Amino acid sequence: MKLKVLIPILLVLCILSLFIGVSDITPFDLLDLQSEETQVFLISRLPRLLAIILAGAGMSIAGLIMQQLSRNKFVSPTTAGTLDATRLGILVSMLLFANATMLEKMAVSFVFALAGSLLFMQILDRIKFKDAIFIPLVGLMFGNILSSVTTFFAYRANVIQNMSAWLQGDFSMIMKGRYELLYVSIPVLLLAYLYANRFTVAGMGEDFAKNLGLSYKRIVNIGLILVALITATVVLTVGMIPFLGLIIPNIVSIFKGDHLQKTLPHTALLGSIFLLICDILGRVLIYPYEISISLMVGIIGSAIFLYLLFRRKAYA
Repeated sequence: MKLKVLIPILLVLCILSLFIGVSDITPFDLLDLQSEETQVFLISRLPRLLAIILAGAGMSIAGLIMQQLSRNKFVSPTTAGTLDATRLGILVSMLLFANATMLEKMAVSFVFALAGSLLFMQILDRIKFKDAIFIPLVGLMFGNILSSVTTFFAYRANVIQNMSAWLQGDFSMIMKGRYELLYVSIPVLLLAYLYANRFTVAGMGEDFAKNLGLSYKRIVNIGLILVALITATVVLTVGMIPFLGLIIPNIVSIFKGDHLQKTLPHTALLGSIFLLICDILGRVLIYPYEISISLMVGIIGSAIFLYLLFRRKAYA
């Protein structure tokens, strides 16, 4: 798994994504800047492609950071309650700040995502039984509790239909003016790369990190802040995308090991490639209709997750 292989694959998928859809667009149509096809390309197809790339890279890196800090390959925003905490934050922003802007909603959901991640890490510290499978099960139960609380108050406030928009990830409504919030993930990914070596050291344990003069808790908090920012922006813009932050870092680690700085570019590229494949399949399988990205990722991702579980059991 080399960058010189991943980059051409990503470019080919980008071209396919730009020219697959209900509206028949060819490269020659783009020569006329005033044509309807060109407007569809600029307003819908191109923003959708950028959103897929940013969301795929962002959620994969978020999962990589969480796995490194928790020292568990099956921890991710999906299995640590981060996504569910973000949904709860969105509900709170809808109920308390009815006319909140997207940035204000992001701020509230970020706070809840960070609080949920910190609480999960606190639970992790208090668990004596550190089995690799037991930890994500605890995270899933924690996430289900948060999801139940969100659903209960959404029903009470009669906004359950509005909340469903953030329950299913979907790129079909992405267009110019509705995806730019994802640009927040670009500086976050750069910060993740700059702190990659520190995250790697922190992943070796608190005592080891302190012996090397590293402020363990500060690095963990920085990592969780980056994860919460990425999760909040993706959920607000696209919706919940399951398994992405779980399976991509595991696949990369099989081929490239666990050194964060070396695996981070591969993880970002493979995350974008995987999400592009799922999106393209979702557009062509029942053409001219479309399968939501969360359903496609859920089906393929759950199969890969099961394979990783059985693979780990076989090598145990």
